[in-house]
Amino acid sequence: MSLLPVAEAIARIVDGVMPLPAETIPLAQAGGRVLAEALSALRTQPPFAASAMDGYALRAAEATAGATLRVIGMSAAGARFRDGIGPGETVRIFTGAPMPPGADTVLIQEDAEVLSPDMIRVREAAQPGRHVRRAGLDFAAGTVLLSAGTRLGPRQIALAAAMGHRTVPVRRKPRVALVATGDELVPPGAVPGPDQIISSNAVGLGALIGRLGGEPLDLGIARDDAGAIEASVHRALDLGADVIVTLGGASVGDHDHAKAALTAAGMRLDFWRVAVRPGKPLMFGIVPGSDGTERARVLGLPGNPVSALVGGVLFMEPLIAALLGAPYRETSESARLAVDMPENDARQDYLRAALTIASDGLPLVRPLAPQDSSMLSVLAAADCLLIRPPHAPAARAGEPCHILRLP
Repeated sequence: MSLLPVAEAIARIVDGVMPLPAETIPLAQAGGRVLAEALSALRTQPPFAASAMDGYALRAAEATAGATLRVIGMSAAGARFRDGIGPGETVRIFTGAPMPPGADTVLIQEDAEVLSPDMIRVREAAQPGRHVRRAGLDFAAGTVLLSAGTRLGPRQIALAAAMGHRTVPVRRKPRVALVATGDELVPPGAVPGPDQIISSNAVGLGALIGRLGGEPLDLGIARDDAGAIEASVHRALDLGADVIVTLGGASVGDHDHAKAALTAAGMRLDFWRVAVRPGKPLMFGIVPGSDGTERARVLGLPGNPVSALVGGVLFMEPLIAALLGAPYRETSESARLAVDMPENDARQDYLRAALTIASDGLPLVRPLAPQDSSMLSVLAAADCLLIRPPHAPAARAGEPCHILRLP
């Protein structure tokens, strides 16, 4: 099986994905969730013409320099002046307070000379509509302000609240089962034996899944045995996993059993091996249900920690976005090389790199060393991944390049 280009691998991973069902949750719990339906405003904001400043509400035609006006009351936020104003009258008003009937402008308090508790003199003439927020200035009832597929952050949640929503329809979180494989692995916090290491991939990817809006299901460590891996896959299916991610065992060695175990569990293999560095031995397939419909999608990531985490960023992120009905676009950006780079081979490279800012304000990228796919310390120190396309020619320092910022 030939190596698949990265873009084609991503396209096949997300092809035919149906967004997950919707559920309605309290707005206060909706941070990071993805809207399943568009939201329309249930009210107009502001619902009335309101003052944008502290001052005096009056008729602009009467607010000529030197004019005196009688103060007949006060309008505060939450306590409006309910009567109208007549000729020669004004109302003391505060920011956010409704404008009284008959007033069309606000004279800021700095432009008013207080002659007595019920009389002011205009220092500078006021213009019609000045310092007044008209009704509906922000939005009108019925206007669609948040579209389906929007990820709800602090700004969107504040807007939804102002629109009058107490609850919101969001996509159910994708359940992503993580199955680490390997006799050499022990859980974090355990004491490794002389031939063992600590399993880091599942916790790292679990954090990434949570950040992307999914629900990680850590199924622990399966032995280097096809039967043990298959049992973990069946457990993931029983738990209702939408995505099953195996970690390790996807290569061609005598102890690499993930492919055989997944096939035995019913997976239909779509592809195996991608033209990417790190992470060439990447698998993707689909487990059908008894009725032939899709039950779960499967990603088989390499066991090397850097390969697993980079694979999660490249291939798991678009899959989770598709399940959430959220638009996905590669977030690569332009930068400039800080050092010379050799020509590249047939695989697309994602080099762990550090960023600085050049004198012209552009990001300047420098690959870190070494680029070994087992070295988490280098990945943790990196700001981004420097993307080198297949067969990229040698490049000199200062030339343009593309980077993918790391979360």
